[in-house]
Amino acid sequence: MSEQETFGLAEEFTRYRRTVLEEVEVPGPAAVRRTVRVRGRRRLAATTGTVLALFGGSALGYAAMNGPDHRPGPVDPTPSSSPAPTPSGPQSPTPSPSTSSGSPTPGVPDGRFSRSQLLAASVTLPAWRAGRGCPTSGVRISGENREGVNWLVALDHGDVDGDGAVETVALVQCALGTGGPMQVVAFDRDEAGKVATLGRVVATTIDKPQWLFALDVVDDGTVRVQVGDIAPGGGWAAKWSERQWRGYRWKDGAFTQVSGPTSFGPNPNLADVAVTTGDLVLRTADDGSRTGTATVRIRNRGTGPVARVALRLGVPAVVRADVDGWERCSGVPETIDPIVCGLGQLAVGAEIRLDLDFHVFKGDTLGTDKADVEVQPLDGEGDVLPDVSRADNLVQMKMIYG
Repeated sequence: MSEQETFGLAEEFTRYRRTVLEEVEVPGPAAVRRTVRVRGRRRLAATTGTVLALFGGSALGYAAMNGPDHRPGPVDPTPSSSPAPTPSGPQSPTPSPSTSSGSPTPGVPDGRFSRSQLLAASVTLPAWRAGRGCPTSGVRISGENREGVNWLVALDHGDVDGDGAVETVALVQCALGTGGPMQVVAFDRDEAGKVATLGRVVATTIDKPQWLFALDVVDDGTVRVQVGDIAPGGGWAAKWSERQWRGYRWKDGAFTQVSGPTSFGPNPNLADVAVTTGDLVLRTADDGSRTGTATVRIRNRGTGPVARVALRLGVPAVVRADVDGWERCSGVPETIDPIVCGLGQLAVGAEIRLDLDFHVFKGDTLGTDKADVEVQPLDGEGDVLPDVSRADNLVQMKMIYG
């Protein structure tokens, strides 16, 4: 190697080190916004073969930075940056680094928000149904079930819009008294990193569904929501609602149902029992007491069996349950007003007839000539079931001296 070649090589490596120190940055958005400055190309034509042979690693790295055909591979775009000038003549694009199948598409923001992040954010909710409701614009969702707030009931995450990035799906209730309307809402992240509303998945209605119990985002992006036909409250327990899992997918800018039932059938927990009664005629016995028999009929008019039935007789305390006619009843006290007769299962269309004997001791007077007779359908745990027709659950029995 001549002295001139040695001198030229030393000069080029001095410039290489200076370039590396000034220009090489840790990969990131800033590195993408500018390319390495191309300096004057000179002198290495005669020594290129020797340089590549002697200093393959370092010289190749430097040549890659200074070469006229180099362009950086594609990375996540930065909105404020300007694209690098396009070189003249056709070029083959440099392939981007391979990504895993679960990685979001470059440029797509990750819309995953934790519970605490969502509670701390100002959000906009789809409008609640007509009538008295909670605010929807620029409000914070509450972590507590309090009157007049948008309460965060449940939360899940998944890629619901198919863009390769995860979104946040929330079950929210407008808390009003012991109930209030509910909706499942999908949230994404905007370019500023804030919570942006993607859309409503499903909401409760005046008719059905009246309640939303749970949500689940599955791997294919389907949002599964457990809906209930009747809202709890007013004597109706949540366990009595007929529940269904329905699936929803994002399509053409909105969520549509893609799986599960689309309507509710008859609710097996809705009972329809009725009671009728005859008069209680009290006749005087030889010892001066009065006795009589009243006939009570209980019928199941509903579409399903009733696990248990409770018969309540509001007779005055002086009217006692006698021996006969009470064999089918459980837990009948003799001296407590009202008298309650517990009965077992009542099949669809079945009727129970009870001929109940009563007596009044000598010297006792009734004080009234009417008594309430009421029937209540119960579930297997002894809780009162709502009845679709309460009007025939209560009648009055006349008490007559014979």
